[in-house]
Amino acid sequence: MGEREARPVLITGGGRRIGLALAHHFLNQQQPVIVSYRTRYDAIGVLENAGALCIAADFSTDDGILAFAETVKSHTDGLRALIHNASAWIPEKPGISLSDVMQQMMQIHVNAPYLLNHALEPLLRGHGHAASDIIHFTDYVVEKGSDKHIAYAASKAALDNMTRSFARKLAPEVKVNAIAPALILFNETDDAEYRQNALSKSLMKVAPGEKEILDLVDYLFSSCYVTGRSFGVDGGRPLR
Repeated sequence: MGEREARPVLITGGGRRIGLALAHHFLNQQQPVIVSYRTRYDAIGVLENAGALCIAADFSTDDGILAFAETVKSHTDGLRALIHNASAWIPEKPGISLSDVMQQMMQIHVNAPYLLNHALEPLLRGHGHAASDIIHFTDYVVEKGSDKHIAYAASKAALDNMTRSFARKLAPEVKVNAIAPALILFNETDDAEYRQNALSKSLMKVAPGEKEILDLVDYLFSSCYVTGRSFGVDGGRPLR
């Protein structure tokens, strides 16, 4: 296995949904994978059996973020990519401190990527022109806003902006891009009424599944030119 193939892809929040699909996608390509997880779902054991290195992480504090970075450094001296998938979705509602909501959203969506990008920069550099990637997962609400998830939307907008700043900082060795999804796949518990209502909000009227994301990530990895951009994977939802 060559040096470039040996560098792992690091995925934060790799235990469920898109993060999990990405982890299996890379493992199926014989690409080493490191994932962070907050809750140990059964899927984490499956990933470990498939060869992934799974690391428990607490991104709710700066110390937890930096401790995770040090653990990653103890396992590898190079990264092929850093994919920021870890996320939380907390609405503003009665009985919850607005300050707490904003702090939690900014911590997971802004502070964690900010600190990790800096801490792990040495592992991404030094491998050649456009040889490494950072991908930030944002959200279609960056364009549209959200009256029920104001702090969430604001934090994802900050992450979107940070994409361009890190692209400037890390070029030409590291490409930095964002993916801004809307509905990609349903949860098993979503009932028929909810699904129909959700589908009606996009122009394309489908939940496309993980392949749309996997194909886009593959494209971004293969490019030697695209950086500092945000890619909407939203079925035209912001146009509704």
